[in-house]
This record gives sequence, C-alpha cells and structure tokens, in this order.
Amino acid sequence: MTALTTKFATSSDGTRISFATTGHPDLPSIVLIHGWAQQFICWQPVLDRLSDRFHIVALDLRGHGGSDKPDTPEAYTDTACWGDDVAAVIAAAGVRRPVLVGWSYGSRVIAAYLDTHGEGAIAGVLLAGGIIAIGAAREDWMVGPSSPGLDRDLYTEDAARRIAATARFVAGCTKSPLDPITYAELVGANMLCPAHVRRALFGATVDFRPVFGAMSVPGLVIHGAVDTVVTPATGQAAAALMSHGRYVAYENVGHAPFLEDADRFADDLAHFVEACR
Repeated sequence: MTALTTKFATSSDGTRISFATTGHPDLPSIVLIHGWAQQFICWQPVLDRLSDRFHIVALDLRGHGGSDKPDTPEAYTDTACWGDDVAAVIAAAGVRRPVLVGWSYGSRVIAAYLDTHGEGAIAGVLLAGGIIAIGAAREDWMVGPSSPGLDRDLYTEDAARRIAATARFVAGCTKSPLDPITYAELVGANMLCPAHVRRALFGATVDFRPVFGAMSVPGLVIHGAVDTVVTPATGQAAAALMSHGRYVAYENVGHAPFLEDADRFADDLAHFVEACR
C-alpha cells in the first residue's frame, strides 16, 4: 500500500480540511475529491497505481473523514466554502496546475471551485460518475435507483438504521461486489460522515451546468454504463456541456469506475493528465 503523508489546510471559515499526499512535488499534480459520505481512502487503487508518476493529493471533504465537521447547515450549503476548501488544499499542498478529479458529489465541489476561483490555476477536470445539479435543480433523469437521496435511513440519527443503510449504499455503488476488506473499509469510512452533515450536503439548490458550460480547460467524464446512483445520461450531459469535453463509458461498471476497473481508470487518468500538460 502506498505510503501517505497526512496534513491539514485551513479554509476561509476556519474549517480544517484533512488531506493526504504522495509522490514527488515536482511531478505533474492530481487532486482527488471523493463523493457524498465517502473519505479519501476510496482512492487507494489510484494512489497505488500512480504515486510513482504523479504528485497526488487526496482530500477529505468538510464533514467527512479527518476533516472538521461544522454543526451549521450553512457550512455545507455555501458554495464559496467548497471552493475555498479546494483552494486552501492546493495552496497547502503546494501543487501546481493540478488536474481536479471529482467522484459523484466531488463534481459539485469542483464546480464550486471553478465558480469561485476560476480555472487559471488548474490544468483540467475529470469527473467520475459526477453529478451536475442538487436540490430542486436536480432533474428526475439524473437520479438512479441507488441514489442516496432515496433512502431516508441514510440521514437518521438512529445509528443502527444508518449503518444498515450505509451498507446498502456502498453495495449499490458497484455492479459487482467489492472484496470484503475494501467493502468493510468503505462502510466504516462512510460512517465517519455524521447524519447532520449528510442532510446538509443536499440542502442547497445548485445547478452546475452553467459552470461546466463555461469551462475552457480540457474535461474528461468517465461513467459506469450501469451506474445506478447517477445515471449515465448525467455523465453524457456533463461532457456535452464542456467545450473541450470527452465522455468515456465503462461497460459493466457501476458508480465507482476507479474501484471496479482500477487499471483502466488509472491509465485513462494518467493519459489525460499528460495531455493536459
């Protein structure tokens, strides 16, 4: 397993954001941004395959993993907070013109960064199973049957029900079952995101489509063809919005392409980063 160094960045509102780094700082940079209720360890297959070729930073979103978990809903509904979190990590990690990679809800975080800080400091954007709207802006065709928005037990304060729902959600993220150790680690990591944070993450109404439509840096959208959390049509729409976007479908893969087809995902990411240079 790749050796990691864990550090903290302080965002504009004082929230501490935990991030892990690997790879030499002089190498091309990648910033990995996980999804709803996840944690940076979900990226382990990418870290293991690419740490010798790239400088990689994997952060824990606010409210997740080792990052601070503010109590107020505004800490999660304010777009500026998400953008400032990414900017703070980029500065603290010393990465230069990174490619931003967002899984699922990570797409919302990347859109927030682009909206608040622009694209001048990044080289490109890769979305993996990314969403393009939340709240009232999210349309029915974007939502699969395994979407976390459809299982109320994911948000309950009843820990037993929340654990069971979390186990269902993690299972629903892949077409084929994960190996038992990885599955258990991801369920445990998901449980580090408390109920009040889970509820607040979908508390705002934000449409990211105008932001991705205005993006001029290269974009790559990788989406599982049998994703039941975020529909493949959502990924196709995201790529079509980007002026330099490309859509790649992974056949027989669900919501987590970097876990289900790790070798291919690492190769596609590496080629994209090199092309962005």
